[in-house]
Amino acid sequence: MPHGYLTITRPGPLSTLQDAGRFGVRHLGVTQGGPADLQAWAWANWLLGNAWGCAALEITLGGLTLMAEQPCTLALCGAEMQAHRNGQPLTNTQPFTLAIGDVLTLGMARTGVRAYLAVVGGFIAKPVLGSTAGVVRDKLGGHKEDGSKLAAGDTLLFSTTAIANAMLERALPDHALPDYTAEPTLDLIPGAQFRFFDDHSVIAAYSQPWRLDPRSDRMGIRLQGPILHCSIDSLISEGLTLGAVQIPPDGQPIVLLNDRQTIGGYPRLGTLTPLACARLAQCQPGQTLRLATTTAAQAQQQYRKFRANFAE
Repeated sequence: MPHGYLTITRPGPLSTLQDAGRFGVRHLGVTQGGPADLQAWAWANWLLGNAWGCAALEITLGGLTLMAEQPCTLALCGAEMQAHRNGQPLTNTQPFTLAIGDVLTLGMARTGVRAYLAVVGGFIAKPVLGSTAGVVRDKLGGHKEDGSKLAAGDTLLFSTTAIANAMLERALPDHALPDYTAEPTLDLIPGAQFRFFDDHSVIAAYSQPWRLDPRSDRMGIRLQGPILHCSIDSLISEGLTLGAVQIPPDGQPIVLLNDRQTIGGYPRLGTLTPLACARLAQCQPGQTLRLATTTAAQAQQQYRKFRANFAE
């Protein structure tokens, strides 16, 4: 298969390759990885007619510059990062082409935190434990198979024979992506330890805003707000799902994301839905958010509706 390359000139603070994630290996202590914002990642691939699961580049905070070594068609979704092609502005959520020698430059994020750059057919890398998702902490996956983030001089591989479904000139449906500047309300499914939190804590959790702590990453996002009190100090460690909201002794929640540990012993207020996690991943430090209760059935219905957009 003929291959093309994008050469990284400036990698930005954290840019990693992400497919849908690494599943079926948590019993080995290996986390899932995958896109922190599942929505923006999925729509970037959709714009090019890519199948679900194609690897795209997750760009955190911005600052990326790359050059095309062969012609390619790309799409960018997610955070607004002032994209330019050869100095000329590009619009998010629209496919665009790069010719040989063209330079794509992303500034720092103005709204949101993470942008997703997809290429026709998906970026190519050797799977590790069934996935190309890059997890820096576990040193697994990514463009070099070792979980490393992009560095200057690295290359991203793509197929030059992949065809973008006859270039459908797709446009995102209305409200496909949220307004990253608005205060979000995140759906939370109460967890097994929910009943052990006192009434004042539960009322505060849902009635008061939370602020995003700067000490946040792909492993977990810390929230600042009312102190939550639980009658359980610690538990025997149990498996952790995406979106688990742990409450450590300081009473300030930690929402666990894609690169989380696989087990933990702090009591949990509940679990954010997958789409709530995606929205949380675009909140900037200091941004406020609110929590709202939902049920597992409602969360499943919401997720099925979302995935129906990408049925082959």
